[in-house]
Amino acid sequence: MNGLSGLRIWAVVVKEFKQLTRDRLTYAMILVLPVVQLVLFGYAINTEPRLLPTAVLVQEDSRLARSALAALQNSDFFEITHTARSPAEIDRLIRRGEVLFGVTIPGDFTRRVARGDAPRILVEADATDPSATAGAAAALAVLPQSALAHDLTGALSQRGLAQAPFEVVVHRRYNPEAVTAYNIVPGLLGVILSMTLVMMTALSMTREAERGTLESLLATPVEPIEVMIGKLAPYVLVGLTQTLVILALSRLLFGVPMAGGWVGLSLGVALFIVGSLSLGFLISTVSRSQLQAMQMSVFYIMPSILLSGFMFPFRGMPEWAQAIGQVIPVTHFLRIVRGALLKGLGADEMWRELVALAAFVCAVTALAMARYRRTLD
Repeated sequence: MNGLSGLRIWAVVVKEFKQLTRDRLTYAMILVLPVVQLVLFGYAINTEPRLLPTAVLVQEDSRLARSALAALQNSDFFEITHTARSPAEIDRLIRRGEVLFGVTIPGDFTRRVARGDAPRILVEADATDPSATAGAAAALAVLPQSALAHDLTGALSQRGLAQAPFEVVVHRRYNPEAVTAYNIVPGLLGVILSMTLVMMTALSMTREAERGTLESLLATPVEPIEVMIGKLAPYVLVGLTQTLVILALSRLLFGVPMAGGWVGLSLGVALFIVGSLSLGFLISTVSRSQLQAMQMSVFYIMPSILLSGFMFPFRGMPEWAQAIGQVIPVTHFLRIVRGALLKGLGADEMWRELVALAAFVCAVTALAMARYRRTLD
């Protein structure tokens, strides 16, 4: 047995480097992927969101009411985006997720402050994601002491000394106990389906190409769309089985509410499963090896976990990161699942998310068909 030879080792090292540089896709992902993830996630992730969309219902136009709203905005946690005309409108805005907070100032606010009766300002919070609203809800505790400090003068100057001039009542809707599992567990449905369906499909098709078994399939008169449907059909059943198991365990183990919205949820699940499988098929048409398929799948799954609102509040990200998140199908699927299970939203109330998933399915399927090759290179 010959001893170690530095020359032979160096020859192997040079050979591996040359092989690596020839595989341009893998080489680019090794160099670019860490930088993109570091910059993207480092700037985008924020666990204490601010400027949260808020709807207000002011039932009296007075100086004290305007001061209370100004103090609310100055806290930097709230951004008044809607002026509601009725409690029903606030309810609709919160249900559909257009705002995270609804603030109602009663019609007798000024009169009761003047009398020292401590009127109540109602703040309704969408608590489906407790981490998104916790900081803002905590900031409301100091609002009564400071909001009217410059208005209680003259005869009213004594009103804020003995007790707060008004009280803020926070009503946490859909998850009043702020149970984190109610938000995380339904979100796991989207993440698990993405990880399994995208990766399984991509690896399955790439493995056939590597082993040469795809050659015999390509020699048949089977059309590309027929190949795609035939390959993906078994995985649709896998995805549906996973969905039923996850929903059942969510209820049995974690007590996740099942408020309804089954039609919208069913449509969302079907579109998301088909879209994930189509994406895996598209990845397989680009990848030259199973390693590349795995890397590209991870490149999709990482943003799906971090930028979709699954782990971190979606509203806490800067606008450019939210724009990226809107392109990710998991973002829309999570809204459908949480909206159906926690709020009981119907398909008519989640049509924007359903349309976004349908558009993703059409776009990815078209790209996969365009990339599919009838013959091997």
